[in-house]
This record gives sequence, C-alpha cells and structure tokens, in this order.
Amino acid sequence: MFKNALVSVSDKTGLVEFLKPLAAKGLRIVSTGGTAEHLKAAGLQITELKEQTGFPEVMGGRVKTLHPRIHMPILARDFEASDLELLKKEGLEPFDLVIVNLYPFEETLLKKDKDGLGEQDLIEKIDIGGPTLLRASAKNFSRITVVADPRDYEWISSQGQTSLEDRKKLAGKVFAHVSRYDSLISQWLGAVNGPELSFGGSKVLDLRYGENPNQKASWYAASGDRKGLHTAKILQGKALSYNNILDLEAASQLAREFDEPTAVAVKHNNPCGVGMAESLLVAVERAAAADPVSVFGGIVAVNREIDADVAELLGKIFLECVVAPKISAAALEVFAKKKNLRVLEWPDLMTCERGTEIRTLAGGFLTQTPQDLGSSTANWKFLGEVPGDAVMKDLQFAEKVCAALKSNSIAIVKNGQTLGLGMGQVNRVEAVTHAVTRMKSHHKITNQMVLASDAFFPFPDSIEKASEAGVKWILQPGGSLRDEEVFAAARRLGVNMVLTGERHFRH
Repeated sequence: MFKNALVSVSDKTGLVEFLKPLAAKGLRIVSTGGTAEHLKAAGLQITELKEQTGFPEVMGGRVKTLHPRIHMPILARDFEASDLELLKKEGLEPFDLVIVNLYPFEETLLKKDKDGLGEQDLIEKIDIGGPTLLRASAKNFSRITVVADPRDYEWISSQGQTSLEDRKKLAGKVFAHVSRYDSLISQWLGAVNGPELSFGGSKVLDLRYGENPNQKASWYAASGDRKGLHTAKILQGKALSYNNILDLEAASQLAREFDEPTAVAVKHNNPCGVGMAESLLVAVERAAAADPVSVFGGIVAVNREIDADVAELLGKIFLECVVAPKISAAALEVFAKKKNLRVLEWPDLMTCERGTEIRTLAGGFLTQTPQDLGSSTANWKFLGEVPGDAVMKDLQFAEKVCAALKSNSIAIVKNGQTLGLGMGQVNRVEAVTHAVTRMKSHHKITNQMVLASDAFFPFPDSIEKASEAGVKWILQPGGSLRDEEVFAAARRLGVNMVLTGERHFRH
C-alpha cells in the first residue's frame, strides 16, 4: 500500500479517480500549483509543496520542485541506513509513489503556426523539474512506483500495489518517455545533423510479425508528427502487416510527387505500374494495365478522392490495400463487396512531408535528407531534338518513376503510363533488358517511347537495346567516362538524349 505520493502533472486525466481510493486508505499527497488546486477542488487533502520545502515557487513556477527536501525523499535508498537517518533528521518521509507528466511541448510545437506562437512560447513549455523528478524516481525503482502515463492508473489501481518487476518496467518507460521528449526538443533546436543525434517515437501498434513470420515488429510514429501514415484511417479490412505498411509508404511517396491525377501500384516496395491522366479513372486504368500480372496482390495509392467508378475498377483487381486522401461513401459501398481488401483514407497523403531518412547498421545508423524525385528541367541538356509538351511531360513522369525504383533501374513510359520497369539489377544493361521484356509482355510495340535511367550508361549497349525496342527518348544524368561513346551511339540510332545532371540511386 502506498504511503507518500508526490504529484505534479499537466495532464490531469483520471488523476482524481486514481488518487481518491488511495487517499481513503491513508495516502499522503504532496502536490504543486495547479495540480494541488485541482485535487483540493475534488475534496482531497493535500500537502502543498511549499509546506514540504519551506520555500515558495518562484520565477513564475520555473523553480518549484528543484529542492533537496523534494529529491531527498525520492533518492533515499531503503538499504542505506545513513540515507534513512538523514530523512529522519530532516523530518521527511520517503516517497513511494511519484506521478509526474511533462509540460506539453509536443502539442505546443504542433499548433505553433496555427496559434501564432513564437520561440519563447515553446521555450516556456520545455520542462526542467518534471524530467528531473521522473529520472530520479526511475533511478530508485527498487522502492518507488513512478507513473508518467495516465493509462497506467487503471492497472495499478486494480493491483493495489506494484511488484519490483512492475516498478522496473515503469522506470524503463519513464526513461524512454524523457528521452523522446528531449529528442523532440533537440530536433526543434536543429540538432538533426549535429555531432550527436537522438530520435524518438510513440508506438502505434505491435504488428503480428515483421517482414517474415520469424521476425518481431512494431510500428512507431515519429515524435511531433501528426500527418504520417499512422494517422490514416482503416475504413475496411484487417490490421496492416509490416509489408503492407512499407508498400503503402512507397506507393504514397510516389503518388505525392504528381500534381495530375495519378495511381501507383506497388509490389515488394517497387512500383509495378504507374498511370497519370486528366482523370483518376483513366490513371487507375493505366496503372492496372501497365503490368497486369505484377499488380496482382499489390497495393495502390492514388492522389485524388476515390469515387464509385474508380472503386469498381479497383475492385476488379486482387489487391491487398488501397489508400487515398478521401474515399466517398459510394466508393465504400463498392469496396464492401471485397471484405479482405484493406481500405485506408489518409487526408494528409498529399501534404505529409518526408523527414530525415534513417537506415540502421551493425552498431549504428546512417541519415540522409529525402531525395528530390524530379530534377529541375531548367538544367536539362538536350542532345538531339528539343521535346514538345507531350514528350516533356513523359520525360518528367519517367524520371520520377525511375527514381522510386530500386537501383539499377529503368523506366519505359508513354502517354503517362509505365510500359516496362526494370529494377534491382546489378548492371544497367540487364535493367534495360528487364524493362523491355516486361513491356513486350503486356504492350504492343510502339515508337516514340521515353526511357529514364537512374544513373549514367557506362557503355553503348543499353542504348542499342533500347533503340531496338522502339525507344526514341532517353533521360539520364550523364557523367560516364564513356559518355561520348554513348552519345555517338544515340546519334547513330536516331535516339534523342536528355541529360539531367541528377542521379537517382535507391538502395
């Protein structure tokens, strides 16, 4: 049974309900400022903090709990006689329950633009005393139950006490919570690419398993994010898998790159069909027809509202998931016929910004800024004809699609539709071969097609294969030692070359 509690919270949810039964059993409560007033108003007997410290809150509340007569009862070790003797000498009782949550820095950061808040408003929400209390209490978990999350009130109440294992878990939770809080502040202060880096997140859910059934997995939302995929609503279907989430992210990232109505089909984290048109219905038709074999069991992201007609078309394909910024009620009625299809509505699909990319390594991790999937056409160089509007549109389309594929990658497109995609090959000519083979499998051979490459061509052989397949425009960054040989082959074969100066590797 708890005897002495220190309580200082910003989130008062469930606090009175948690403390009343404990107070009825003799719990003494020491509390601060607004928390004390809240508890008093509920009829609880409270010892004001200044009664414990003999010192008033000062500097507008900036200094209140940072006092030896608060931290001695927290840090005192029950196995050290000298610690207990000191408490007795000072007339202090050790705290065995500490309930603290922190100033709402994250919430303030998220609404700063909307509410017109400035830097000083955020600074005032950086908690100092709270993290200190939490860390001190968590350090002494052998005898102190420390609670930072109101969701823990219920199970603690039902048990009536905590075991050493319980207290250890709560302490671990506290250190993770404080670490996340501090990392959010450091990111706000611009420490993302500094000599030290920390980042935090909140668990969205535990997943059934990871990439494979023998792997454990969880999904976390990045600290301070309120627009990411985790905010999407699952309107239909069972829980998302690890692979679903990766593919939804990949499909959405590419769909977000286009202003025109666009549909992106993804399989195993690679686009397998992309369509762009003046209407979403036509865009979906193009994406589905791009590679009708590979789209089976895939995931489709679109960048416009899905209506009933689009839903009917998508319903004819076996898909794992569909995601859109908005889905009409009529479309949902259509999707309801496909009970195993996961349907997600993500209002911020088009406005969500990609953050720093992080890749884990043995003993560390790499960070990088997100890739710009489309280079500025102002820097393009044209070797051959200058493209008209239609070809120019396909060149830009092809570059973005190619940049979303695993390297080495090739994208062959025409009229806003991918015809053949080659990805994940360890040499460029094989990537061209794969793209051409896929194109020939599903489309009649045409001319004036556009081909994009994520990197330069080291030899003319890829140009020759592309020309044989009917490609008349090739977009690439350039930069090979044999550029002149490659350019000469293009001139000889009547292929127009577009140099962007921008590589688009993806690993």
